[in-house]
Amino acid sequence: MRADGAASLADARRTLSVVVPFYNEGANVAALLARLVPALDGLGLDWDIVAVNDGSADDTLERLLAARAREPRLKIVDLSRNFGKERCLSAGLAYARGQAVVMIDADLQHPPETIQALVARWHAGDEVVYAVRESRADQTWTARLLSRAFYAVFDRLSEVPVPRGAGDFRLLDRQVVDVINRMPERTRFMKGIYSWVGFRQSGVSYREEARHRGESKWPVIGLMRLAIDGLTAFSNFPLRVWTLVGAAISSLAFLYIVYRLLRVVIYGIDVPGYESIIMIVLFLGGVQLLTLGIIGDYIGRIFAEVKGRPLYIVRRAYGADEPSDTAD
Repeated sequence: MRADGAASLADARRTLSVVVPFYNEGANVAALLARLVPALDGLGLDWDIVAVNDGSADDTLERLLAARAREPRLKIVDLSRNFGKERCLSAGLAYARGQAVVMIDADLQHPPETIQALVARWHAGDEVVYAVRESRADQTWTARLLSRAFYAVFDRLSEVPVPRGAGDFRLLDRQVVDVINRMPERTRFMKGIYSWVGFRQSGVSYREEARHRGESKWPVIGLMRLAIDGLTAFSNFPLRVWTLVGAAISSLAFLYIVYRLLRVVIYGIDVPGYESIIMIVLFLGGVQLLTLGIIGDYIGRIFAEVKGRPLYIVRRAYGADEPSDTAD
């Protein structure tokens, strides 16, 4: 009986899907496949690659189709426009059919050879195995400081902490993938979602390599927007904090009133300063506008959820089965 159970477990873990998001990465297609295919062949598993073209404006789709003519295990999901990496990954997870799914970038900063270590931890029983960067030489000290500040704030305010140095390069068990596919939320901060779902998780260290070709698709504004999405998607503290701010301002105002009354009783009536009035009005006006902005951001997310639009639209899928067991 135990032998049959072990055999069933081995059969259930024979297939691996690799999800690769592509956005204007035509120059990296051949180089990526030249390293990824041998790395997957050495695993002893049946595998396929789900390449998601996120509305690329260059020749990414043409190069992927040419590569598919030589490698039929390459499946292509062509999105109707650029939906962003978070939704692009969601599309890849929906179309992936492996008992384990690995997500990896197309620019070769994530070394494909590390997949072997991820799979080994999966075979050992871990259901989420994330790759942790040992170092990142191309990152400026400003970017490092902002990254550390974000993770420090996120860990304190969110429901679940996010592993430091871990990105989208990771392996997910089929059970985890099915759970994520059923999540209906439109605001997708994937790093937070990976942690929120739980399961047995562990990390594998790797050394991030330089980009093979091209430039980063993440400008500073885009990273800031992603950070805001992450904080608002996994914490309501930005809303609750203004209760504390309001209580503090009200307390200070009450103390100031008491002070003015005592001053009048002791020294008589005096004329208050024009500057102090203007400062108080401007300060309270700024606080109110900031509060309305944060509330408006949350209301905007509610509006997006209520509309219920799909996360992405697929123009055409080449060799990939239609997704099942997913949210709209």
